[in-house]
Amino acid sequence: MAAVDGMPDRALVRRSDKHQVVVIGSGFGGLFGTKALRRSDVDVTMIAKTTHHLFQPLLYQVATGILSEGEIAPPTREVLANQKNAQVLLGEVTDIDLEKRLVTSHVLGRELVTPYDSLIVAAGAGQSYFGNDHFAEFAPGMKSIDDALELRGRIFGAFEMAELGASRGENVDHLLTFVVVGAGPTGVEMAGQIAELAHRTLTRDFRAISTRHARVILVDAAPQVLPPFGAKLGKWTQEKLEKIGVEVMLGALVSHVDERGLVVKYKDGTQQRVDAVTKVWAAGVQANPLGKLLSEQTGAPLDRAGRISVNPDLTLPGHPEVFVVGDMISLDNLPGVAQVAIQGAKYAAKEIDGRLKGHAPQKPFKYFDKGSMAIISRFRAVAMVGKLRLTGVIAWLMWLVVHLFYITGFKNRVTAVLHWFVSFIGTGRSERTSTEQQIFARVALQRLERGATDLVSEPGEYDEAAQARRRAELEAQAAEEARLSDENARGVKV
Repeated sequence: MAAVDGMPDRALVRRSDKHQVVVIGSGFGGLFGTKALRRSDVDVTMIAKTTHHLFQPLLYQVATGILSEGEIAPPTREVLANQKNAQVLLGEVTDIDLEKRLVTSHVLGRELVTPYDSLIVAAGAGQSYFGNDHFAEFAPGMKSIDDALELRGRIFGAFEMAELGASRGENVDHLLTFVVVGAGPTGVEMAGQIAELAHRTLTRDFRAISTRHARVILVDAAPQVLPPFGAKLGKWTQEKLEKIGVEVMLGALVSHVDERGLVVKYKDGTQQRVDAVTKVWAAGVQANPLGKLLSEQTGAPLDRAGRISVNPDLTLPGHPEVFVVGDMISLDNLPGVAQVAIQGAKYAAKEIDGRLKGHAPQKPFKYFDKGSMAIISRFRAVAMVGKLRLTGVIAWLMWLVVHLFYITGFKNRVTAVLHWFVSFIGTGRSERTSTEQQIFARVALQRLERGATDLVSEPGEYDEAAQARRRAELEAQAAEEARLSDENARGVKV
């Protein structure tokens, strides 16, 4: 029950004498790994930089007004409320000391050091701009709730600004042009939904502009759409995208992005500028920086995407107590999909439990591919399950069922179905609220030296005299409000 030696002010006291398991991340790997240990004789501490479990494949539906953020991101504490051996802590992990078995996390200037006996690292991946991180200011990615809400504000805000500009007689083509960079599943789904939004949902809502004239452009340096799905499904997808009004630009590498547009470069060296205020970046992923930290301590190599090489049992070389799962690992060409994280986390949890019970080690981790799917628009999708290739309505219905199954919580499933019915059968979008704060908050925070930390007081700071004055002001104000009501003095001429 003692604190870590030499650091009593910084370390977390061990919760008990049980085996301590720390799980980093609240995504698919972190959540399913934690839940898989619910019957084990261990204490589990999940550390994550958000307070929710994000169903990332549906982020684009938050960005385009189909679903609310709460339906795809339930509170992690609520999900794990009945798991008595699990504790959830808010914080971004900034350091892992493999020798001392310590995890250091920070949030708003507060530091916490958590000891572990076993560690599951499921920190996931972020958006990759291929060395051009400055593109992010003008072309948000699709990896977090903040990203989705910002994009929602940008997309719906573009139509509002176009209506205003057209009413003033200005050229608004750049406001009614939407560019999605990346023709993978996320990019295809995003482009398809923006096209449906412009060409179907909003057609009667504006007076000075016609949303049917909006351009939706899908850009990718690859020679086809959806490369992982094969040439046949890729061609079918491109045809359906073009049918609903999406312009597909292939073999086009984005070389510059600014506030008003972007520049693409083709193989023959020619360049083309596209004027568009709203850009969405869905072109690549980069593993969490913790992978580099673990690589430096173990010598395990990293690939170009920052993923770390692990042993066949998902452990780090020389550290059998540390498991890495999901988008962070480089093993057997595994794809960066939710099922890899889920299956890997369950494997790691089973191994931890087995060791405590004296069981023999498991066989090397083997991924079971349950297939891949992408939705293009209503009633149009592609699915790849084993050797089976499906398109159209059947694939679309399969997509709905599968994604509904993995949404966390019965309440969220019910509301998701209702919103899908409104959006796909009808023409409405249930979540169209957007604010300036959604659009500009991220950029504003980045301009602060320490981000959000600069907006809060340091731990321990407290001005007792100022608090006393403020309390007295509030008490006087409340007393005056009560007097006015008791004396029926409101609305009486003074």
